Amino acid sequence: MTAATHSSLFPQVPESADAVLDGLDPEQREVAMALHGPVCVLAGAGTGKTRAITHRIAYGVRAGILQPASVLAVTFTNRAAGEMRGRLRQLGAGGVQARTFHSAALRQLQYFWPKAVGGDLPRLLERKVQLVAEAAARCRIRLDRNELRDVTSEIEWSKVTQTVPADYPAVVAKTQRDAPRDPAEISQIYAMYEQLKRDRSLIDFEDVLLLTVAILQDRHDIADHVRRQYQHFVVDEYQDVSPLQQRLLDLWLGDRDTLCVVGDASQTIYSFTGATPDHLLNFRTRHPNATVVKLVRDYRSTPQVVHLANGLLGQARGRAAEHRLELVSQREPGPEPVYTEYADEPAEAEGTARRIRDLIAAGVPAGEIAVLYRVNSQSEVYEQALADAGVPYQLRGAERFFERAEVREAGIALRGAARAGGNDSLLDDAEGLPAEVRAVLSTKGWTTEPPAGSGAVRDRWESLAALVRLAEDFEQAKPGATLSDLVAELDERAAAQHAPTVQGVTLASLHSAKGLEWDAVFLVGLNEGMMPITYAKTDEQIEEERRLLYVGVTRARFHLSLSWSLSRSPGGRAGRRPSRFLNGLRPGSVALGTRGAAGGGGIERGPGPVAKRGRRGPARCRVCGKTLTDAGEMKLMRCDDCPSDMDEALYERLRDWRAVRAKEIGQPTYCVFTDKTLMAIAEAVPGSAGELAGISGVGARKLDRFGTAVLAICAGETVEEGLGEAVDEV
Repeated sequence: MTAATHSSLFPQVPESADAVLDGLDPEQREVAMALHGPVCVLAGAGTGKTRAITHRIAYGVRAGILQPASVLAVTFTNRAAGEMRGRLRQLGAGGVQARTFHSAALRQLQYFWPKAVGGDLPRLLERKVQLVAEAAARCRIRLDRNELRDVTSEIEWSKVTQTVPADYPAVVAKTQRDAPRDPAEISQIYAMYEQLKRDRSLIDFEDVLLLTVAILQDRHDIADHVRRQYQHFVVDEYQDVSPLQQRLLDLWLGDRDTLCVVGDASQTIYSFTGATPDHLLNFRTRHPNATVVKLVRDYRSTPQVVHLANGLLGQARGRAAEHRLELVSQREPGPEPVYTEYADEPAEAEGTARRIRDLIAAGVPAGEIAVLYRVNSQSEVYEQALADAGVPYQLRGAERFFERAEVREAGIALRGAARAGGNDSLLDDAEGLPAEVRAVLSTKGWTTEPPAGSGAVRDRWESLAALVRLAEDFEQAKPGATLSDLVAELDERAAAQHAPTVQGVTLASLHSAKGLEWDAVFLVGLNEGMMPITYAKTDEQIEEERRLLYVGVTRARFHLSLSWSLSRSPGGRAGRRPSRFLNGLRPGSVALGTRGAAGGGGIERGPGPVAKRGRRGPARCRVCGKTLTDAGEMKLMRCDDCPSDMDEALYERLRDWRAVRAKEIGQPTYCVFTDKTLMAIAEAVPGSAGELAGISGVGARKLDRFGTAVLAICAGETVEEGLGEAVDEV
């Protein structure tokens, strides 16, 4: 993937409404031209959903169908809202409001509070953890750091699902929610937290939505005012809407249907915050006349990455899986995803750092590489490994680019130099805009070479270097641009939160990577217990974990690496197993619930797992490809030390059945089947007599004697003692 061109960084505003439609594919164009009535856009990962909806808004504005001030586009993060504002500005629709739900609600609450309630709006509580801790202490309940975070999350979930403190225990029981503490205790803390807020005239972010909903419900004059202001609504990431946000959206709409929603049920990964895909999946039921457009052309990822993503969802279950979109890559072929097993976590981090260093040496920019993990605590070992390898990195989740101290300082310095013009001695020897910017920022810590190592000094340099690169791109896109022009561009970007790229490998959790993309992605720590996470117990929770991995896979444009380790620390017991979600996708593995050979729904490399009888040539390990010589390994068609995909519960059922059959015929258990043969059966899970016969150790005679019982056990059926034909003496 090549770097963005100057024309894509600073595109020319389209000359006309029709020009806005140029470059859209047929489905995106259909979205852009569907300006009336309810519209539902089902958009798979990488299919250009933001492009489609921003062009829809811009086309409507430029064609005179939509008034900019009458459109409200809402999404879930400041970054996404900023990107939307930036794109709309570039398309000539800069007057459109693009905000998060909370930002839009807070703006309305601040405006209408004096009229609806009187007085000043209570102060907004930026972080509620400290107040939750005080509430717990007043209830004489001790919470450690992790419990405090979890209880705070429970309070947030309760509020967005409109659950009051007194109802919390009953709702937990009804929904089978896994509460982090006794629900009665959480209810008590929640009630005290609300009391402390009232006593101190504070509101939190959830209150912003709740109070806006309350005012719009109770004051019809205010609701009418808002509805006159906003005539058309666009909701991005609609699968992440909570019941409270949906209620607010309904109040904004009133009895109108001028709504366009965009989402993908397969990317629902925030249910713990109250998000639910039900509103997206039920959209056609609520709006029978809705226009529905599916975007499945994937412009982000190679066919190899898309194939893996489709295979991952192909094994999914549940309602969201029933509505999954089969992506079709529009890119040239690339490398196959790489699967790597490591002895321990430090070895996995060091191996990942080496591969990243090699990619950078091969020309992949550090800013186009990401390491994604399940929980933030996994980042430390990768920070150390990258620092040891001399690779720059940035942690996702730090403060926004334009809010960083060094960026604010740089902006002040550039603005001062622009005002001084030729009177600033710093610019005496600088020719051209980039040289002027480099001269100014050199006083703030920018140097031609980055500082060694990592940490705050390196982070500061990376921020300033991003501004230098932006100036270089700006000058090439707009020859003759002045320092004042650049300052104006920075001001507009800051308002839109349209940040330049910082050149460092991104370290991020899978949740925080949503909506982002990179040329190369490393998905690390893909072990059972981490993916899916150990506390995911129910089928719904397991499926959300699968969707989280799907989001991670679809962040990659070209290079994709998936890895796991067999133990936590060097020398530890190698008892870990790779994630069940990779079964049937990684080489040599079998998908759970499938029959026969591996790879039924995803990428398969190397020789197949089953060696047919009479086949000529050496037997090879179906995992690593090594030639097998040991008889036991040849039965399994893998090396003893290669990872097993055995269904352990099935293996134990087969052992129990074998013990009963051996006793019935008065022979040792190995005369029925050896342990290795049972292991091979439990790994292959045959679904037919032919598949069972293909397993080494199952001859025609044993197939005839025991095949019916074995196949029944593999199918999950109960086998009565004595099932099968009379057994000859062995």
